[in-house]
Parts: sequence; C-alpha cells; structure tokens
Amino acid sequence: MRPADIEALVVPGRPALRGELLLTTVSRPDLEADRNHTALRRVSLADGGDRPWTYGPRDSAPAISPDGRWVAFLRAGEGKAAEGSPQVHVMPAEGGEARRLTSFPLGADEPVWAPDSRRLACTARLPEAGRYGTEDTDGRTPEADAEQPRRITRLDYRIDNIGFLRDRPKRLFVLGIDEETGEGGEPEPLSPADYDVQEPAWTPDGERVVVVVPQEFDRVETLSNDLVAFPAGGGEPELLVSCPGEAKYPVFGRDGALYYLGTSYADGVLVATNTGLYAVVAGAEPRRLTDQETVDVESGAGPAIPLADEVLVPVRNRGAVELRAVPASAENAELDSLRVLHSGQSAVHGFAADGDTVVAVVATPETAGEIVVLGGDRPRVLTDYSKTLRDKGLCRVEELNTTAADGYPVHGWLVLPDGDGPHPVLRVVHGGPFTQQEWAVFDEAQVYASAGYAVVLGNPRGSAGYGQAHGRSVVHAMGTVDVEDVLALLDKALERPDLDSSRVGIMGGSYGGFMTSWVAAKHPERFRAGWSERAVNAWDSFLGSSDIGYFFTKAYVGTDPEVQRERSPLSYAADVRIPFAVVHSEQDWRCPLEQAQRMFVALRRAGADPEFLLFPGEGHELSRTGRPRHRVQRFAAVLEWWSRHLS
Repeated sequence: MRPADIEALVVPGRPALRGELLLTTVSRPDLEADRNHTALRRVSLADGGDRPWTYGPRDSAPAISPDGRWVAFLRAGEGKAAEGSPQVHVMPAEGGEARRLTSFPLGADEPVWAPDSRRLACTARLPEAGRYGTEDTDGRTPEADAEQPRRITRLDYRIDNIGFLRDRPKRLFVLGIDEETGEGGEPEPLSPADYDVQEPAWTPDGERVVVVVPQEFDRVETLSNDLVAFPAGGGEPELLVSCPGEAKYPVFGRDGALYYLGTSYADGVLVATNTGLYAVVAGAEPRRLTDQETVDVESGAGPAIPLADEVLVPVRNRGAVELRAVPASAENAELDSLRVLHSGQSAVHGFAADGDTVVAVVATPETAGEIVVLGGDRPRVLTDYSKTLRDKGLCRVEELNTTAADGYPVHGWLVLPDGDGPHPVLRVVHGGPFTQQEWAVFDEAQVYASAGYAVVLGNPRGSAGYGQAHGRSVVHAMGTVDVEDVLALLDKALERPDLDSSRVGIMGGSYGGFMTSWVAAKHPERFRAGWSERAVNAWDSFLGSSDIGYFFTKAYVGTDPEVQRERSPLSYAADVRIPFAVVHSEQDWRCPLEQAQRMFVALRRAGADPEFLLFPGEGHELSRTGRPRHRVQRFAAVLEWWSRHLS
C-alpha cells in the first residue's frame, strides 16, 4: 500500500436494516476534491453485492422508517453555512427524489424515526447571532476573526475537532413528516439553549424523546450524564436516570426497559474505565448488566440492540471487537458467559438487526470493513469493498505474544514487508492510552511495511480490551510498566533473523507521541531516530491548554507540580541524543500546539538538531480524518524521514 492508496480505503458505516432493505454509508478519501467522499449504498441480502442508493458526495447516516416506507439521511451541499452543512433529507424507500427538511446554520445530527413513522427527531447546534457565519443583531455577517469576544467562565468551553461549545448549544428538535409526500414541517425545538443534549431515542409510545444531558442539567462542569425525557409535543423535561458516570445511546427494549451504555466513576477514577451495558425500568435504580472488569463495550460502534430476551453489544477483547449477546436479566455478567455472535481476528465497527436478521460491519487484517450477515454455520460476507485495497497490495500480519521483564503478558502484531530482509524496524505506539490496536487494516502500518519496514504494533499496559486493571496500570504511573511492555514486544520481534536490530525507529501520536518522546530520552541507545506526533510533552501546560487537560492530567498524573515535571518528556529533552522529529497540527486542541513548540525549543537549546513539521488547518485527528492531501503529504514526510535515518 502506497500513500496515495488511501483512496482505496473504502469503509462502510453503521448499517440500517428494515426487511429486505439494507443501507450503509460508504466513505473514502478523495484526493482530487481533498475531502472524504460519502454516499449511501444498498446491499443485497439475497445474493450479496451492492449498488448506489445516492451518489454523494456527502451523504450519510441512513435511517429507515419503522413502516419501511421512507429513508431519512444527512446530505451536505457545496455552499457555505446551511447550504454546506449536513441537513436532514427524506426519500421513498423504493428510491426517488430526496426532499430536504432542515436548514440549520451549522447542520443537523443523524435523524431518528418515531415509532409512528410520521415524525423525526434530531439534534443541531444553534449559534449565537453574529457567530459562525450568521447575522448579528445589526444585520451584519461578520467574518470569524471579526466576531465579538467570547466570555468564558467554565473549563469545558471547547472540544477538539468541534471547537467552541458555549456559544452554539446542541438542542433537540422534532419535525413532522407527511405520510404521503414525505414533506416535513418546521422543526420544533424541545430543549432549551441552556445545555447540550444528544443521542435522542423515542419512547415506545412515541410520546416522549429521551436524550443524554450533562448531569444536573449542566449547571457546573461534569463528566457524568443523566437521561432526560422531553414531551414530543413540548413541555418540561423529566429526569429518568441519574448515571454514576458517562452515559451514551439510550434505547428501549420490547419489554419497555431503557438500555444504555455507561461508565461508572463511583470509585473516583475518571479514566481507563470500562464501558458497560445498563438497564433501568420505571421506579428502579439502574442495573449494570455486564461485569466492569472483563466487559468493555465499544461505544464507537453505536447503540446496543435489544432483541427478545437479549441485548447485542460490541465488546473489545484482545485487539478484537466481538459482537456478544447479554441476557436482559443479567447482572454483572462476565465476558466468558456472553453468547458470541461474531468473534475471531476481526473488529465489529457497526451492526443492525431486524427480526431474526443481524448484520454487521466487520473489519479484518485484510479488509477495512465489509457488510456481513451473522447467524447460521458461518458469517456470510455480502460486500467486497476492500478488493481494490487488496489489489494494491497488503503486507502480512503476524501475532506476537511475549512477557515483560516483570513477567506480565504482552500482546501485539508484526506487519512484515516483502523480501528476505534483514528489514529495518519501526515500533509504532498507539494513542489513548485507553484504546486498543485492532485486528483490522491499519493504513499506517501497511504504508510503512510496503516501503520496506517491519512494523511492531501492540497493546501495552494502559490499553483497553484486556480488562480494566490492565487499562489502569498506568494511572499515576505513565512511563513505567507501559515502557516495559513497549520494549518487550520490540525485543520479541527482534528475535527474528529477518529483522535488523541495528536499524530501529520509534514513532507514535498523542499518547504514542508521549511514549516516543519519553523513550527517546530514557532509552536512546535502542533507536536510531524518533518521530513524535501530536504528543503530550509537558503536563504542567497541558493541564491548562488542552480541552481535556483540566481532568485528564489530574486523573493520569496528579496535581503535584513536581510529579507533573517528573512525568513530562520535556524535562528530559537534554537526554535525547537521536535525530528527532516533532510533528503537530496547528488547530490541535487535544494536545495543543504549545506542546510541540516547547519540545522543539528545548531540544534546540539542549544542542540537538530536531525538525519541526507543522500542518496548517488540521486538528488532533489529522492521520485518521484530516484532509486527504495532508494525509498523503504526512506519509511522504514519514517515509522520507525514515529513509534518511534507517537506510
């Protein structure tokens, strides 16, 4: 796989299923347009294959009405403001012309059908007058740099990849749909502008809409959520559930129980906390159905799906994302007790069900995601979106298992280039730290391996998917046992005669950038060079400059300034004696630009000869969802760097 081959990364989104109608959003990077192209595709349940449902270039989030007559989805146009933002559209399920139903200045979130198929709910951010391309009270539309100043009184005033929050609250809207024409009425706001709401779900009777709301209606900064019901016809909200931590994706089962994904902060730890499945019925306290230590639900794959007496959830497990069924009557059920619908060397990235039919988006080391029907003797793969990618050439992936110096098991992978070697080696460390490297095509590793580098990947202590205790191993201990695991996996790979232990580099982004900076100072003899990207380098300033720094720093490092200094790679910049690249994005609010600037200056002042690569207009997600041309330019810079230092 070459850098420009990211255009072959065709990825299906969470499917929508009703009867024989199966739809998915298919996205791919478009280098010519320099943006991601998204369109809806219809997949045949009978004989596989797919055909266009819409042609994009920016269509997404299909939702089929309960009666099967209509498809709602998001479409963004080519203009500015409302014209260029995702808006709710509806079209007949048998195909035809799409009707635009909303004109929100900043666009809408994905639509959700009411049980009667005559109403839709969605959320949308409404900006203050005179901001984000809207008219002010004098009828002028100021440019972004000419907007009035923001008055900030809280710590949670912005978030990476979105921007400022308090001047554009996310509100809940409901709009009626004409059952004959599909035309929509004027969207009616149900929630006030005092706080954000998200992820609406209709009650089974269609009388109310349940949403996720910051606890205590967002009166103070909080990481915990409540579930609140708004009358669909307007009125005061009712608190349904006060959650012990984060809550996501409320959904009702056939028995009337309300299910949701959530974390518990009851023990006072706000990070590295497994997500579980919860249930609540009227008049009762929430009940956690899954075990907190062994079951970590992957909330990025979408809401749970209640069946007759089970609830489907995707679970992270040793680099895989498995689809499991949780008994509706369960309490703290452990992972091994949950029925398996799909497992193995793969990752479920979305799923849907209708009646007895369950479909999923499944990625593997050979695919970026295919639509699969589950059940029967074996899964039935319906699509082949990754054929072009495979034709470009994918390198072999081998599993690695070893132990750290203290005897702890370490798990990972080796991506091998073609040829006999000996190959130069890259130790690539993932971000997070509480996430996992998956059994799925990883474009970065494939590009590097195709260029001739053996790539070592893994999930050291601090990662998700190996039990909550594994994830919490680095809480107040970052840069300790995780380093042991990173190096142990590298040593295991270097036992192979076809790898060159004299030509080894280390690289990573975010937490992986922290690890690169840390190891380059603590173990410079192990590596020829380092590539540290969007890294946390200094906890003292990260605490105040990052969008999450005010709680993340305390949770992972603590509040003692001396401990923060001791755990900061910046403090050891003078010990970095290898060529070192500091790479960052200009608009990164997760690990702000000052983290890179301080590291670069410290290295130069210490007499080193670092390089600083700065991408304009990008945020923390550059390598995953940035502009396609920037992604290719970044790959070119990475390969040029390693060709200089590992050739």
